[in-house]
Amino acid sequence: QLQLVESGGGLVQPGGSLRLSCAASGFTLAYYAIGWFRQAPGKEREGVACISSSGGSTNYTDSVKGRFTISRDNAKNTVFLQMNSLKPEDTGVYYCVAYYNTRCSGYISDQWGQGTQVTVSS
Repeated sequence: QLQLVESGGGLVQPGGSLRLSCAASGFTLAYYAIGWFRQAPGKEREGVACISSSGGSTNYTDSVKGRFTISRDNAKNTVFLQMNSLKPEDTGVYYCVAYYNTRCSGYISDQWGQGTQVTVSS
């Protein structure tokens, strides 16, 4: 099972920053590409960012480019999402999930965690 646990969410003012963490439980994260997704109230879940297993390739949805940075520390079995210049439209529950691949393509694990809530509001 490719179970991941998200943490680091919270309430932040517009323009603020948060750093989310995604920790692997019971498996070696280094073999898998990892994606961050988010779901806003009343909206479908959307992909936010993804990082290849080695960390050498990343991609982002257009709305977060230049503001969010995905990274990973395979020695710590953890992936991070640094979110800067946050906007109210970034509000939602953020999830991380493993791809059955070293690249950000193909099938995604169905092991979705609880997610972590990010609320951007003044």
